[in-house]
Amino acid sequence: MTAEPTDEKPSYEEAREELIEVVRRLETGGTTLEDSLALWERGEALATTCQEWLDGARARLDAVVEKGVSSAE
Repeated sequence: MTAEPTDEKPSYEEAREELIEVVRRLETGGTTLEDSLALWERGEALATTCQEWLDGARARLDAVVEKGVSSAE
């Protein structure tokens, strides 16, 4: 099983790498139903973390673009 999640939010890269490992383990099979469910839940949490990072990056980029457009007017 993967390391226990902590209260600290992993970086995008850390979450992505762990998510890749979770998917690999699920695709490989050979785990119990309980372990598969735990992996699935961890994968969902990691996917949410990745999406939050991407959404934050998009918001930052949009703010910079908007600032650039406003100052050019």
